[in-house]
Amino acid sequence: MVENVIIIGDGEFADIAHDYFTHDSSYNVVAFAVEKNFYKKKSFCDRPVIFFEDIKNVYPPSTHKVFVAISATKLNRVRRRLFLESKKMGYKCVSYVSSQSFVCSNVSIGENVFIFEANVLQSNVVIGDNCILWSGNHIGHRSTIKNHVFISSHCVISGFCTIHDNCFLGVNATIADNVKVSTNNIIGAGAIILRNTLKDCVYKGDESMPSKVSSLKLHHLKS
Repeated sequence: MVENVIIIGDGEFADIAHDYFTHDSSYNVVAFAVEKNFYKKKSFCDRPVIFFEDIKNVYPPSTHKVFVAISATKLNRVRRRLFLESKKMGYKCVSYVSSQSFVCSNVSIGENVFIFEANVLQSNVVIGDNCILWSGNHIGHRSTIKNHVFISSHCVISGFCTIHDNCFLGVNATIADNVKVSTNNIIGAGAIILRNTLKDCVYKGDESMPSKVSSLKLHHLKS
């Protein structure tokens, strides 16, 4: 059964979400909605763009659902606010799971979740509301991702972990077994987390530095 969806936002993620919904789901994207202060164009992806403040008058929640397509801006606060406002207006927020991901049958997934291709969600994983899992992540058995979390590509979250609200995990971050990542954490690209983290902290991965030996010298080349 085809369901009509309004995408909240008209940026890059909204463009991507429209493409995935159109080609890999039963959802029909009928329009985009943007707050008046950020309204810049009348159409996007060949669909009308309306004011978010007017959405109930144009596309009522009795016949339409929404998806809030906002990235990790301000540590997920913008997406969280629009998600909660949409819920107050009476909308059901849809979730998308790529047909090219593996999700165990006993996995629980909340509202306004977007799971890209090549994600693996093992047994008894719980994904809360308003979470984004970009492509290629591993979520280990009995791990829980709370609400308003953004997980970049190729992260490894081992078994029995908890990622608390409002976190951002950068590409290739690794979380060891039984670790709890606290609220409002930024886990940087390539960071390895081996123990429970502290609230409101940033954990950076080590940046690779250039070797003292050049690539040309390493291969005995002149130029």
